[in-house]
Amino acid sequence: MSVMWTLKPEDVARIRFAFSPVWELVASLRTLRDPARQSVHLPWIKAVRPRLPELDLGELLALVPPSGYLADFLTPPPDTPLPEFATEIARIRMTPPERAAEEAGDVVGSDPAVIERFRSDPAAGIARVADALEAYWEACFAEYWPRVYGLLERDVMRRSRELASGGARQLFAGLDPSIRWTGEHLLVDQPLCPLDTGLHGEGLVLLPSAFYWPSVAVMSAPYQSMLIYPVQGVGTLWEQGPAPAPGALAALIGRSRAQILTALAEPATTSALARRMSLSPGAVSQHLGVLSAGGLTVGNRLGKQVVYRRTAMGDALAVGAA
Repeated sequence: MSVMWTLKPEDVARIRFAFSPVWELVASLRTLRDPARQSVHLPWIKAVRPRLPELDLGELLALVPPSGYLADFLTPPPDTPLPEFATEIARIRMTPPERAAEEAGDVVGSDPAVIERFRSDPAAGIARVADALEAYWEACFAEYWPRVYGLLERDVMRRSRELASGGARQLFAGLDPSIRWTGEHLLVDQPLCPLDTGLHGEGLVLLPSAFYWPSVAVMSAPYQSMLIYPVQGVGTLWEQGPAPAPGALAALIGRSRAQILTALAEPATTSALARRMSLSPGAVSQHLGVLSAGGLTVGNRLGKQVVYRRTAMGDALAVGAA
């Protein structure tokens, strides 16, 4: 069975990427319950499991069963490219109680008594699960979000280049084998009832995910249409820092600059490089200034951010020294 979205040319023009800390947080609940499904996240699981007994996650886990449908109000589509966690939690708290109650009733395979308690007073239930999400974020996820965000950012940079150079056909061809683009319809294989719909005028949000990986998910009306796809490079997420720079390159331009040049095999922002290198953004900016002045890197503005990439000379130096 497939979800089929009909995309008009104006819908294709409104395709946008976004990140969602709440989506990753909610998806990680399934990772904790079934580590074998995502053994790639074992380093994170081992780090946070000792913290779980102090948290009350029972109602959240009932709304996010190990598989199948999870209550959509917990993962509203981002209304900006990079919403803050606090902003997303505020949107969850503003969920209409009748909608939350209806969605909770659609969840299968959970504790019926917990679900019924939620549905009997959904306004109070929304407040409780929002509080639980905040506590879970602070205890188990906030310190790891910069690392997850860096991976998602690199994926979006790569996909944006594909969309710019090869259009929607090239973009969708590389997202996942379960996603097919016909030139008019976007087909997504899903174990759901078949759905055939337009995008009701709001465009399509594409959301990479590390903790829902390797699966694909969709959301649609009454929410903005959103396609969640598996991020590339998830196997590198828990590596301890970037690979060491080649010794000859480090001797030539300095260890930190060599590491930055090596890391720019994929374009990145100053903040993303700082997180990967465990350096301050100011220090990375200074190094990038030197590399750019030497003709090894160049920055291009993308929206409100500047994305750096290697020049041909930078490529030759980094690859030749490897």
